[in-house]
Amino acid sequence: MNFIVISIKKYFLTFILILFTISLLIFSNNNFLAAQNGLVLWATKVLPSLFPFFIATELLCQTNFTYILGKFLNKFMRPLFNVPGESAIAVILGTISGYPVGAKVVCNLKNQKIISKIEAERLIAYTNNSGPLFILGTVGIALFGNKKIGLLLLISHILASLAVGYCFKFWKKNKLDINYSETKFNSQFTPIKISDFGEILGNSIKKSISTILSIGGFIVLFSVILSILETSGILVILSTLIKNTTKIPEDISISFITGIIELTNGVNLSANLFNSYNNISILITSFLLGFGGISVLLQVYSIIVKENISIKPYFFGKLLQGLFSSIFTFLFLCLI
Repeated sequence: MNFIVISIKKYFLTFILILFTISLLIFSNNNFLAAQNGLVLWATKVLPSLFPFFIATELLCQTNFTYILGKFLNKFMRPLFNVPGESAIAVILGTISGYPVGAKVVCNLKNQKIISKIEAERLIAYTNNSGPLFILGTVGIALFGNKKIGLLLLISHILASLAVGYCFKFWKKNKLDINYSETKFNSQFTPIKISDFGEILGNSIKKSISTILSIGGFIVLFSVILSILETSGILVILSTLIKNTTKIPEDISISFITGIIELTNGVNLSANLFNSYNNISILITSFLLGFGGISVLLQVYSIIVKENISIKPYFFGKLLQGLFSSIFTFLFLCLI
């Protein structure tokens, strides 16, 4: 039995990849359309909205803006979140820009030795959020057809993020980071010269292109994975199992499972249930926006792995944020 278990663990990933390749051939027509839709989504929505932010964050990290911000916000960031004031830029940009800008900023801060590895792990848990444009515009107005629902979801999302940040102030609180020594950012900072700006801008664009192409790859890949799960009937089977064991309706289960895998498609399905389930649809959407989905998780992991930042605090932080966001949404709905 031990031999069988070891063999399964050893070849499980290989088996999944072989099965995925076969599925690409069997469901080629549907997969082609799914990949095409994913590519269009990336080119028309993600690229225009995120690419300028990636360049801006790369350039900002070359200026003294981070230090100036930290000087004013250190008295709030350290007591509330147990991170230096300079890390406020990750919280701000991660909130207004959307996934996965926060991860990119956290990695830049760690790379410049402004924060330690442990502080980066605390930050990564709550600085990657759905952007206001996505929640208000796409989810609230386009999907639900109600800007008030979008505003309610946005407020719950931000409050949940801050609540997670406060919880993670205790992450490895008594553990010393032996690979990090406190340094003053302003003593290491060299102002950008006009003569060097062209080179710095070029490097920032190259790094941003690499990141945005990686995100595009994830979007196309997970669009195809969802297509395979839907066409093969696996989604229906899973939802039926959930219905038989928990009595949760099948359409709710499908929207939730889809959202856990890929955020945008799951939120779209959840919003379509609004006329049938009202507040339940809003609560599911709130959780999915907080969690972000496995697709976003892997996007973040591809960014932070280069800086040796653990993905565990991000995963647990997003689960907490989804839970907190649902709770805040429920309380607001009760008040309203």
